[in-house]
Amino acid sequence: MMMRESFNGSPNSEQVERSHRDGGYTFIIQEKGKTIIEIDFQTHHIEATAVIFLHPHQVHRVIAFEDAMISTWIITEENLRPEYLSLLEGLAPVQVMAVTQETLAVLTETVALCIKLSEQKTEVLYHSILKESVNTLVTQIISHYLALSKPSEHHARFEDITREFKTALEKHYKSTKKPSEYAAQMNLSPSYLNECVKAATGKSVSSHIRQRVVLEAKRLLYHSGKSVKEIAGELGYDDYSYFTRLFNKVVSMTPIAFRDKNRE
Repeated sequence: MMMRESFNGSPNSEQVERSHRDGGYTFIIQEKGKTIIEIDFQTHHIEATAVIFLHPHQVHRVIAFEDAMISTWIITEENLRPEYLSLLEGLAPVQVMAVTQETLAVLTETVALCIKLSEQKTEVLYHSILKESVNTLVTQIISHYLALSKPSEHHARFEDITREFKTALEKHYKSTKKPSEYAAQMNLSPSYLNECVKAATGKSVSSHIRQRVVLEAKRLLYHSGKSVKEIAGELGYDDYSYFTRLFNKVVSMTPIAFRDKNRE
């Protein structure tokens, strides 16, 4: 999916107004105006000129547009070059990134070319042309995020360790809950891992683990019909009561209250 359009006011589309996940990586270029969007139950104001991308696992909904001109596209995992997919996984989730007018001009020119190529459906290698052109656009976005997140030399070691920890957390948060287990995987002491992660993010390893588990719990509470007990089990908690207390501590409401609130 790829489009470039102007919007104002309500999206007037149940498909985008209701919390959902897309079937691929979603990219948004805010060329003019503002888009108000909820991502993983937090509201973000995307003001021109800016870009953002959303991981397929992220739950989101558009709340409103304010005189907005946006370019947006979705590309599925199998259509991304493996090296770009790896970089996206390492960056996600990301915050809205402001871009200069010069950068915006290059991005919108690339979007225009991609849209033009997408209309030439009689080309013999149509799908390959479309795939490669969109990958070019994706790598431009990745490049800007990487430049923004490049650490100073002094903090490079902490940043590298934190990135490795977050990658491990994303893979194992359902089965691995102890900071010491992540430290062992990385051949580090628990105290040093915690020092690095806290210096880079301001939060402890334990906090990251809790937040990741609770985020997935929120997604499942909204998007599935599973009971809280089933969700607890899926996230690696045999003790349903402990999981409920953990969720309540992080979110300040019970899982049932969260489900009821967000399905109103």
